[in-house]
Amino acid sequence: MDAQAAKMIGAAIAVLPLFGVGLSLGNLFSNVISAIGRNPSVTETVKSSTLLYFALVEAIALFALLIALLILFVA
Repeated sequence: MDAQAAKMIGAAIAVLPLFGVGLSLGNLFSNVISAIGRNPSVTETVKSSTLLYFALVEAIALFALLIALLILFVA
């Protein structure tokens, strides 16, 4: 196996967490919509915590992408 193939395999493995990010974002927003639909008076509370969790989950995606790009172009 040459170095280029190893880099591609490593980068592919590094972006596997993106599947989890997609699933968790879908789960997060479906639960937010459900919570607001059931009790509209908690909209502001739910929105503020949703933005925090959204940022944390997106950070995982950005870190995974950064690691994949580092593997491809630096290593």
